[in-house]
Amino acid sequence: MKQINGLEQIPDALRGCVLTIGNFDGVHRGHQQILAQAGLFGAGTHQKVVVLTFDPHPLEIVNPGRVPERLMPLSEKISRLTQAGADAVVVARSEPALLSLEPADFIESVIERKFKPSHVVEGWSFGFGKGRKGNADVLRDLGARHGFEVFIVEPVRLQVAHNETVLVTSSMIRELIRAGQVDRARLCLGRPYALFGEVAAGHGRGSELGYPTANLGKIDQLIPAEGVYAGRAEAGGRSYDAAVSIGTTPTFGDGSLQVEAFLLDCDVELYGQPMKLEFLRFLRGQQRFESPKALAEQIERDVRQVRTVED
Repeated sequence: MKQINGLEQIPDALRGCVLTIGNFDGVHRGHQQILAQAGLFGAGTHQKVVVLTFDPHPLEIVNPGRVPERLMPLSEKISRLTQAGADAVVVARSEPALLSLEPADFIESVIERKFKPSHVVEGWSFGFGKGRKGNADVLRDLGARHGFEVFIVEPVRLQVAHNETVLVTSSMIRELIRAGQVDRARLCLGRPYALFGEVAAGHGRGSELGYPTANLGKIDQLIPAEGVYAGRAEAGGRSYDAAVSIGTTPTFGDGSLQVEAFLLDCDVELYGQPMKLEFLRFLRGQQRFESPKALAEQIERDVRQVRTVED
């Protein structure tokens, strides 16, 4: 019962559940705190913990120009939500009829009718209904009317540097990743940021330099800032330390953005296989080298540095 697609046939076993609603992109520490609190209520009432999420992102329907880049594919989000404590994840199709419901109508026709929850647990910034007009206060009022308890989880703040504390949100994590600050993003996520895709054929220049790379093909996620990173790759049933390059290969002037990883101590063919590529630390920016030999020497230094990075 981990994944349920659509709102049409919600199992009776989920009625009376502890419910939380949202996009949950990244399933970061703030989201994990919401699931932990929901789990406490679920344990106390012997009810299932259910997540109601949406696909595609509602903004793709109501305001396509403002759609944020995904932090993870849907399949990974469902996996992370269940690991965080969800007994079931209901994936509602984002459609105009659903997204145009006024807050009171959304609670009555979707939440009450489909789930009849005992509790609804949300984060401090929760918004729902048409134009996100519903907030925590509206939710509490509607909960009292329909007989469910509302619990609002306080925001999670983390110290990411000696003198810097951030409020953990998906938007903040996106900013960190765009800036290449993957170590700080890792603190907010509770794990390394990862890209998911299939190993695709590249130009073959890595092999010519003595460092064959596994290139990620189509990526439907936020790609970190250009540069070279210490990372870790999971492919072919194994995990490898990896030197990851994101950029437009300035030494060769190809122009198109590439995500390629040299997997340390890997001697197997991975083309066509799925790969998870985690980012542990930013090592250096992209630069143009005077010759392939100079580039190969720098890659050798990068690889030595990767071997010193601890998980």
